[in-house]
Amino acid sequence: MKIQNVCVYCASNRDAQEIFQTETKRLGQLLAENHINCICGAGDEGLMGLLSDSVLAHGGKMTGVIPQFMVERGWAHQGLQELIVVKDMHERKQTMAEKADAFIALPGGCGTLEELLEIITWRQLGLYNKPIIILNIKGYYTPLLEMFEKAIEEKMMKESHRGLWTVAESADQIPALLEQLSETEFTVEPKY
Repeated sequence: MKIQNVCVYCASNRDAQEIFQTETKRLGQLLAENHINCICGAGDEGLMGLLSDSVLAHGGKMTGVIPQFMVERGWAHQGLQELIVVKDMHERKQTMAEKADAFIALPGGCGTLEELLEIITWRQLGLYNKPIIILNIKGYYTPLLEMFEKAIEEKMMKESHRGLWTVAESADQIPALLEQLSETEFTVEPKY
């Protein structure tokens, strides 16, 4: 299956370090250049806003999914080709998951971590069988990856669960990874 739609989870905080901003803009450029529709939370600030701006600046397509209360607060990016307004956060995540062929987690805060862990859990349970890439820029996700290893060591997770995600260190690795993962048969069965 060719990956044509990628959901990107990322921070909406505008104070992210320059390295995270640079890699986010590069990811947006690469998605656009490879004709991959980018799906995100439709926010106009932080890495989320930078991602959308970069995709659009490079001629790519952006689909944003945002709850009504965020639109009412003026948080929606106004330049997206497709803006889907939903009733709440649960519907937002469900809609993004249904539209995506793969997922990428850029650095982010509680919301990004929650989205990433939820989609990993859905994949573990067999609810979704789509690639998940953790973009570990500047070692941002290393503590989380170490926590996963601790969970495996303590028998809270199976060793096979390491196959639920793939780790990249930079945006430049993403196109080749998406190509590789599009040719991979995903047959992760729920393991408890």
